[in-house]
Amino acid sequence: MAINFNFAKKFAAEQVLKQTMNYIKKDPEKNFLKVLNLADKIASTENHHKQIAAIREGFKNNSIVRDYVKKFTEIAPSYQEGLVMNFFVNSGLLGIPQQFKVADELGVDVPWTILIDPTSVCNLKCTGCWAGKYSKSHSLEFETIDRIITEAKELGIYFIVLSGGEPTLYPYLFDIFEKHSDVTFMMYTNGTLIDEEMADKMLKVGNITPAISLEGYKEATDERRGEGVYDKIMAAMDRLRERGIVFGTSVTVTRYNVKELFSDEFIHHLINKGATYSWSFHYVPIGRNPNLDMMLTPEQREWLAYRVPEIRSNFPLFVADFWNDGTFTGGCIAGGRRYFHINAMGDVEPCAFVHFAVDNIKDKSLKEVLQTPLFKSYQKRQPFTDNLMAPCPIIDNPQALRDIIEESGARPTHPGADMVLKGNVAKELDELSKRWHKRSRHINDERMNTEKSEKEFEKKAQ
Repeated sequence: MAINFNFAKKFAAEQVLKQTMNYIKKDPEKNFLKVLNLADKIASTENHHKQIAAIREGFKNNSIVRDYVKKFTEIAPSYQEGLVMNFFVNSGLLGIPQQFKVADELGVDVPWTILIDPTSVCNLKCTGCWAGKYSKSHSLEFETIDRIITEAKELGIYFIVLSGGEPTLYPYLFDIFEKHSDVTFMMYTNGTLIDEEMADKMLKVGNITPAISLEGYKEATDERRGEGVYDKIMAAMDRLRERGIVFGTSVTVTRYNVKELFSDEFIHHLINKGATYSWSFHYVPIGRNPNLDMMLTPEQREWLAYRVPEIRSNFPLFVADFWNDGTFTGGCIAGGRRYFHINAMGDVEPCAFVHFAVDNIKDKSLKEVLQTPLFKSYQKRQPFTDNLMAPCPIIDNPQALRDIIEESGARPTHPGADMVLKGNVAKELDELSKRWHKRSRHINDERMNTEKSEKEFEKKAQ
């Protein structure tokens, strides 16, 4: 009788993780090292072993890591068995090796996640919304999303991100969560529709974590998103925290709110409300009424490059700064390298902010769209520069984006999407990118531990 080794491996991993959870529930601080030892036994790659060793070291020497471990006891049982199990076993332990295996077979990268817009319908009209120029009348059929996720799992992708529009307005949202109970879902949402009933439904499925959009405190949030939005968000966070639902925030950083968003006070505020993570997106001049004056200055971005690691070291809130984390991600992660975007019309875009496409998911399989000329043109150029502090092809390397679009023959997915390629916007982006390249080089050298950085550290030490 043939043995299904993948099933056996998954079963063993789940049993170990369940034992791990029991350890943590009884005494998280005392038993966490036992947990890491168990994880080491089932780790399947050398990189996994290295990551476990780094966590072990951090737990011993960093009180913030220990604070994260304590948070586990506050998570609802349905989330411990759903979100946590899916994320660590399916998406991490089993999924990633499968992704690399399939990538070798296809000859192109297989991403870790896919960003899908179930619908373009939204109940708000935020200033400068990145999706503001898409038609507001489109939604993907349940069958299409179901097929995408089914094909994704065959490739080892068990982490799916949803955006929009406002995904909580999609009528089949929880049908998707229930059918694909082995997948971890994260959902970018404005949070205004998370009432008691929706929070209860999230608790029941246990595999969806909402990332709620904020601009700062009440004044900044309501100014951009509409009067009363901030109060609705705070109430939604209270409902999620009370139920033990894992959630985070998504912040759009502009030159006007950067100091507020990354102040000690605001970080404490998010932690007290129950947030576990915060994704930081620099404002990009696309979508509804793009405004170059909202973009961070190079000086502000440099400050942020030092401030975010400081927050990570001192607060139990994981903050990701996608533009300034290029040294950690090896440059841009879009274009199918580690993620890509499918909008509500089915157009396959390299990034949520690059609104160009060659293929539509309704016409092709997931394997086929991964081999699109647009992604191939992206991937052969990644990273776009040896300065990984400047990873983005829109705001950091705009000429690279122009070359990619011309080479691949990609079309704009909505009117005005090509504004970033020409005219005054393109001219301003060229100038801003030059200033940032010059200003960020020393940060790149410090982080990449080059000879120059060693001299800089010696100088600082003296």
